[in-house]
Amino acid sequence: MSRWVVFMAVSMFIFAQDQPLGIGKPANPEEIARWNITVYPDGKGLPVGSGNAQRGAKIYAEKCAECHNDKGEGRQAQYPALVGGRGTLATNNPVKTVGSYWPYATTLFDYIRRAMPYNHPHSLKTDEVYSVSAFVLFLNGIVDDKQELNQSNLSSVAMPNRNGFVRSSK
Repeated sequence: MSRWVVFMAVSMFIFAQDQPLGIGKPANPEEIARWNITVYPDGKGLPVGSGNAQRGAKIYAEKCAECHNDKGEGRQAQYPALVGGRGTLATNNPVKTVGSYWPYATTLFDYIRRAMPYNHPHSLKTDEVYSVSAFVLFLNGIVDDKQELNQSNLSSVAMPNRNGFVRSSK
């Protein structure tokens, strides 16, 4: 009997049980609130805090450059580039980076906050996330190095591909 057949038989047995398995426990409202950190394109869900690219450069060098290289160019076949690719999306070889593809700066903040650094996700403080976001946006020529990003203005950052996911009626 193949491993797949055994796996399926055991899975069907487990899911067919009427009795709880006694694994885990229901999350309480406080636990749910700690993990309910979604940030929406309009900025809803952004926490209070701030940062700029100058501060972000130092944090990026310590916690991000190992994977994404010093200027966000990525490491070939390992970690993606964060910078470059403008004007390539309609070509045969599109380069999808934060600066060429991502439609919202708030998505960058949300992703960094919940998933970076890769080896220690959810470890950056709020101001560090704002600062690293600002640095990545700066590397892409979207904000200047002194522009302070915060919960009030991050959603207004004009990303180059902001309208790239909306079909034109023309």
